[in-house]
Amino acid sequence: MSIRQPIIVVMGHVDHGKTSLLDAIRKTAVTLSEPGAITQSISASHVPIDVVKKICGPAMKLVKTELKIPGLLFVDTPGHEAFTNLRKRGGSIADIAVLVVDVAQGFQPQTLESIEILREYKTPFIIAANKIDLVMGWKSKEGCFIDTVRNQREEVQQALDEKIYEIIGKISEHGFNSERFDRVRDFTKEIAIVPVCARTGEGIPELLILLAGLSQRFLEQQLQTEDGAGKGSILETKYEKGLGTTIDVILYDGVIRKGDVIVLATRKGSLSTKIRGLIVPGPGGELVYVDEVRAASGVKIFAPGLEEALPGSEVYVAKRIEDEDEYKLQLESEIKSILITTEKIGVVLKADTLGSIEAISRLLQTEGIQVRRADVGSITKQELNEASAIRLKDRYSGAILAFNVKVDYETVEEARVKSIPVIQSNIIYSLIERFNEWKVEEKDREKQEAFASIVFPAKIKVLPGMCFRASKPAIFGIEIVVGRIKPAYDLMKDDGTVVGRIKSIQADKQSLQEAGQGKQVAISVDDGTFGKEFGDGDVLYTSVPKKDALLLLEKYKVQLNDEELTVLEKIQRIKFEMGIEA
Repeated sequence: MSIRQPIIVVMGHVDHGKTSLLDAIRKTAVTLSEPGAITQSISASHVPIDVVKKICGPAMKLVKTELKIPGLLFVDTPGHEAFTNLRKRGGSIADIAVLVVDVAQGFQPQTLESIEILREYKTPFIIAANKIDLVMGWKSKEGCFIDTVRNQREEVQQALDEKIYEIIGKISEHGFNSERFDRVRDFTKEIAIVPVCARTGEGIPELLILLAGLSQRFLEQQLQTEDGAGKGSILETKYEKGLGTTIDVILYDGVIRKGDVIVLATRKGSLSTKIRGLIVPGPGGELVYVDEVRAASGVKIFAPGLEEALPGSEVYVAKRIEDEDEYKLQLESEIKSILITTEKIGVVLKADTLGSIEAISRLLQTEGIQVRRADVGSITKQELNEASAIRLKDRYSGAILAFNVKVDYETVEEARVKSIPVIQSNIIYSLIERFNEWKVEEKDREKQEAFASIVFPAKIKVLPGMCFRASKPAIFGIEIVVGRIKPAYDLMKDDGTVVGRIKSIQADKQSLQEAGQGKQVAISVDDGTFGKEFGDGDVLYTSVPKKDALLLLEKYKVQLNDEELTVLEKIQRIKFEMGIEA
């Protein structure tokens, strides 16, 4: 049993400096130590512990324990996609994360998304408050933040503190206590905020030593590894010229060797295949074949049948046939639990990887959003038909959520024809936010549609001397005393007798779709005859059907004023007294 290096992933909002921070860590490790001290592996960078100690120098006092870990392994692909693909049963293989926040811009959508994902996976993290050089008056100097901050004017230090307090306040809204790293009293209760500048390298020593110290102190048990069968997670599936399809794997436990049989998940189920080659970068960045790789490390694996390999799938080395069978059953069970097909009334979820599906499904569940189908890859015709069928049952669930997948023009057109919303985003937080916004818009549309079909209460008076035609249809002038009228409304007298239906409304030679209280307009009425069913000075009412009256009173009462409510009550009373049910 030995202790491995912690696997670290860098997360945060786009343009807040995730990639720049990784570059700064690599650059610092190379420039402040001997050349070649930092080891590049596939999709990861290993910073040996001796280099960490050398870089950190004065900041070493932050660590109150002897560092036994061999180093730090940074996953080179920053962002939530990388994090969610670094998965194993029950969680993520990322041991600790760095959440990058731009001190000038503060929390943004992907920042919030990262926090939710870290919370879901219960992953410890440190906040890197990046771009401190943008604080007005800040004088940059490469090295420890503690040394640099002492040389700043008092008002500049206060300006930085204000930015840090903003981060402290914002993250407290999400249930986390935090403090600037040198003011933290208990690292088990407070998130450490390390002010850094990826451009100049300020704060990188403190960030590295805190990552090493906290991993050593709180994750030692988690970092134990044996020289047994290797276990890893597929970060990416790639086509390599001359090799075919390969998988980039982060090995988090054990040893993997050339010739080993590995078991992994594909779109068609579990797969076992024999490793033909293990590939890592050489000193000059060229690809080098090796016979074995030990945890924790990044490695490119070349083997037959990897075309359908699922990013986010675990990879197991199977030493025996029994192990192979067990891992296959385990992976197939896991795939079925993530790539689901149910009979629920819910959304169709499509994403790029297993990890994305798992993370989004968790967040949708938290939001109370049901998922009918969840799958990897592009949207199929079957899923469009399924969403269309769901929409007929529940207009708020018949939607397709597409995360990080391409949606072609034909699919968009077919979805439009079938009135299926396809909600796309490469930000999980934004995907769910857009879906919720669509639901609000859909409710407004439903209300507008309901309003369009509801007959509203109205009281009108026939204007004397304003009959333009007596019948077929009768055309005459009226004043709307209370309420509103529309074409297709039936008109009745105060004894409940329906005298005809409004065919059209006109004012100033213009046709109107609606006319409201106080307006004088001309209306044409089918069936009725002026001077017989109605005449000068008569008061008429709209014949509000019982179902519309109930809707108005129970669901849309707020849309009626006191006068309209009074007229509605009168219309209902007339119908009740006359025994009219409709």
